[in-house]
Amino acid sequence: MLYELAIIVGGPAGVAAAVYAARKRLKTILIAKEFGGQSTVSTDVQNWIGTVSVSGTEFATMLEKHARAYAQDVVDIVTSEWVEGIEKKDDRFVVKTNEKKYEAKTVLITTGSKRRKLLVPGADKFEHKGCTYCASCDGPLFAEQDTVVVGGGNAGFETAAELLAYVKSVTLLEAGKDFRADKITIDKVLAHPNMKALTEVNILEIKGDKFVNAIVYEKDGKQETLPTGGIFVEIGLIPTTSFAKDIVKLNKYGQIVIDPRTQRTSVEGIWAAGDCTDVLYHQNNIAAGDAVRALEDIYFHLKT
Repeated sequence: MLYELAIIVGGPAGVAAAVYAARKRLKTILIAKEFGGQSTVSTDVQNWIGTVSVSGTEFATMLEKHARAYAQDVVDIVTSEWVEGIEKKDDRFVVKTNEKKYEAKTVLITTGSKRRKLLVPGADKFEHKGCTYCASCDGPLFAEQDTVVVGGGNAGFETAAELLAYVKSVTLLEAGKDFRADKITIDKVLAHPNMKALTEVNILEIKGDKFVNAIVYEKDGKQETLPTGGIFVEIGLIPTTSFAKDIVKLNKYGQIVIDPRTQRTSVEGIWAAGDCTDVLYHQNNIAAGDAVRALEDIYFHLKT
C-alpha cells in the first residue's frame, strides 16, 4: 500500500499529527515502538495543557487512547517496530523498520531526543527520586528545597532561573573552566541572592535514602558533600535522528534542520517536528503544536 503520510514515533508530536491526519482523512501509517515520549518516566506531569496533573505512564496511555480513538480506517498504527532508515524512491519514500518496509508520499519525523545522563554512582538509583532531567516537568515538586543544577550551558542557567521562582536555593555545578551560557544570561541568573555557581567541579556521587539527600563533588582537590533535595541534570540532549542522517540535513548537534514556518526539512516531502528538530525550545506542548503546523502544510502539499 502507498500511504499518503508516514508518521515516525508516537510521542506528543506524533500523536497530534496522527489525530489531525485522521480528521483530514489522510491515509496514514503511524509507526510507534511505544507511546509517550520522554515524559513517560516522569512521576507527575503538570504542564500538559488541559490536564492539571498526570503521571508519565498515564500520559502515555492518554496519547495512545486519543490516537486510536480517531484512527478508524484512516490511520494504521504499527507498534513494536522502530524505523531504521528512509529512502527516496521516485515520487515516494520507503520507510524501513526492523521488520518491514512501508511506502508513503510524505514523511513526518517526530522521533524526539533523549537526555544525556549523569554517569556517576547513584545517578541511576535515584533517577526520578530526586535526580531529574526535566525542570519544567518536576521543578514544582521541589518547592522550598535546596537544589542543584548540573551543567553550565544555557539550559543549565535557564533551569536555575526557573527553579529560583519557588525553591530555597540553587547551586549550579559546571565541569569546565568557564560557563558555556550566554553572558547576559549568566549575569542575570547569578545576580539572584539565592543562586550560587561553581566551575571546574568533578561530580563523584549522588547519595540518598529513599530519595536524594546529597551530591558529592571534588573542587580544587578537595571533596565536598552538598546537602540537596533535588538535582536537575542539564548536560545536553541526544536527538534520535541517526536513522535519517543520510537523507535530511542535520546540524552539528544532530538535530534536523527545519523551516520553522512550515516544519519542512531539506528534502521535499519530509517534515519534522518536536525535540528532534533545531527549534529553540523543546517541550511537549511545543512539539504537539509544531506537529500540527507540519500536518497542515503536509495536507496542502498533498491536496493543492
